[in-house]
Amino acid sequence: MNRNHAQSLFVLALLASPALAQEGTPMSAEEKAMMDAYIKAGTPGPEHAALAKTAGTYALKIRSWGKPDAPPAESTGTAVRRMTLGDRVMVEEMSATMMGQPFTGYGMLGYDNTTDEYWTTWNDSMSTGLMVSEGKCDDAGACVFTGSWHDPVTGKEIHSRITTSWTAADTELFQMYAPGPDGREMKMMEITYTRQH
Repeated sequence: MNRNHAQSLFVLALLASPALAQEGTPMSAEEKAMMDAYIKAGTPGPEHAALAKTAGTYALKIRSWGKPDAPPAESTGTAVRRMTLGDRVMVEEMSATMMGQPFTGYGMLGYDNTTDEYWTTWNDSMSTGLMVSEGKCDDAGACVFTGSWHDPVTGKEIHSRITTSWTAADTELFQMYAPGPDGREMKMMEITYTRQH
């Protein structure tokens, strides 16, 4: 169990304790400060409202590269984005084809009030692992994330850079970069999201 999970459970236990449940039982200054910090950390803000505005169904145009000088493989797909956890987290469910095979993916995107950073996770039907990234977004919704996953061939951790930007009101461009065959960064994937409704 990680530290944040353990602390969250402690606060839940604190709030549910019989002593605090009794009307008029004061909390200590330390208990109140802890509860206030968790309330602040868990309250959706303008960043979460901005994420909610991107909910909808999208048509996808996907291009991926195995080598820098090779033509991209192209495919299409769809993605559905919706808010969950009381409008705190954006969930994306993708359906597409990759290398001629059916492909499904599941991502989560959120904003952490405590770290003042956005975070994203991704896993899909081509892997049993999890990709985790963190980054910053500007007021126009352009974001830069850095993250990593484990290469199924070597087992080693692969570091990546992801950029997203809105090129039109209903069009988002996703680009992922990672080390190529020569070790230098190259564009691995590009996805154009076009909102349908």
